[in-house]
Amino acid sequence: MTELIRRAQQGDKSAAETLITENTGLIWSVVKRYFGRGVESDDLYQLGSIGFLKAVYGYDTEYGTQFSTYAVPKIAGEIRRFLRDDGTVKVSRTLKERSALIKATRQRLTAQFRREPSVTELSEATGLTCEEIASAETATAPAESIHRELGEDGFTLEDVLCSDESEQKLIERVSLQSALKKLPEKERQVIALRFFHGLTQEKAAAIVKVSQVQVSRLEKKALQRLKTLL
Repeated sequence: MTELIRRAQQGDKSAAETLITENTGLIWSVVKRYFGRGVESDDLYQLGSIGFLKAVYGYDTEYGTQFSTYAVPKIAGEIRRFLRDDGTVKVSRTLKERSALIKATRQRLTAQFRREPSVTELSEATGLTCEEIASAETATAPAESIHRELGEDGFTLEDVLCSDESEQKLIERVSLQSALKKLPEKERQVIALRFFHGLTQEKAAAIVKVSQVQVSRLEKKALQRLKTLL
């Protein structure tokens, strides 16, 4: 994974795509914490993917901590920032104070080194762990857009998550999305997990918190409803 992260940081779009695909389960494991907040599960996944990619570009491969340890607060932070702006989640005073410390330290080290400091350098200068830095930075910054340019080549999350589509395919996709919104919540979640994110019934069951048999039934019912709606 370290090599893929290095390649993604250098602007390799295929490496970023591979990282997201291979870590879909990790992203969903964080996303499911925020179900029931009035935001579609697929939208939460997109927010989590933004946080995941930001973790990829911010991760210091020389730092001792595991990538997932650094990525989880980035994923959660992106979702929480969106919910915060929507009035659902409040940022604690501790996180605000840490964010201010990190910002001031980053500015000082940037002037000193004449470059952006690494996470390791920020950690050593502030006394905060890698995870604490990731959590504080994502909790207090504005939510990102899928159109924001990332990496050295300036590609966007939209480039990574969405493939090129003809006008007809786009129309079909819009029709499908409209139909999906008419499904019961659990059926919609199962369809999103199974067909949009390629999870097995077993993994989908763990996220939705039902049995694999129930996922199979929900999937069958949902597909029948979609066939009627479309």
